[in-house]
Amino acid sequence: MPISYDTPEVLDRREGPHGEVVLRRHGQLLQIIANGCFLMDTSDGRSERLLVDAALAALDDRPAPSVLIGGLGVGFSLAHAAENPRWGRITVVEREPAIVDWHRDGPLSALSARALADARAKILETDLVTYVHETSDTYDALCLDIDNGPGWTVTEGNDGLYAPAGLASCARALTPGGVLAVWSAQPSPEFESSLWNAGFQQVRTEEIPVARGVPDVVHLGVRPG
Repeated sequence: MPISYDTPEVLDRREGPHGEVVLRRHGQLLQIIANGCFLMDTSDGRSERLLVDAALAALDDRPAPSVLIGGLGVGFSLAHAAENPRWGRITVVEREPAIVDWHRDGPLSALSARALADARAKILETDLVTYVHETSDTYDALCLDIDNGPGWTVTEGNDGLYAPAGLASCARALTPGGVLAVWSAQPSPEFESSLWNAGFQQVRTEEIPVARGVPDVVHLGVRPG
């Protein structure tokens, strides 16, 4: 029976530690759905690449800066970081084992196989919120893309990441002068204020223009040196 591309085809559905995760194919696109909420697909990747590039541009000229990418997703951020020889250690935190599997030997491997073979890259299968609270490791950049934005979280526990305690943990996980970059599906002046209140400097928001509707953005802040 021929596949109809009008209706998404479910490639895999699993119950993960935080609910249901689904990988779908819709035409040429692969889509990740979590608990019925659309997360991302393989249609573009401009904003995920901006997340990585904006963080690097905000850093000083330190050699081989390390980056922590929060959320593997469809792999755009990881692949883009691995394409840039300036990055040193590249660590990805992903809490959903299914997503990691889809990249290692599933349909998403076409996007990430080269990056995962890079000696600089490593995936940690753990919850990002817990990790930033507990880790003693530090990074020159944190690039976080685990929600649709600070005000539109995928699971309830994620909202703590954007609260004062969560931002304080992010700051502790950064080296002096390190950069926090947070992807969002829409601008959030309230989150900008939260970054300032948490002690970050050079706070700003970079937008990705879209044909219609509200632009995707990356919120940036620098830990004082």
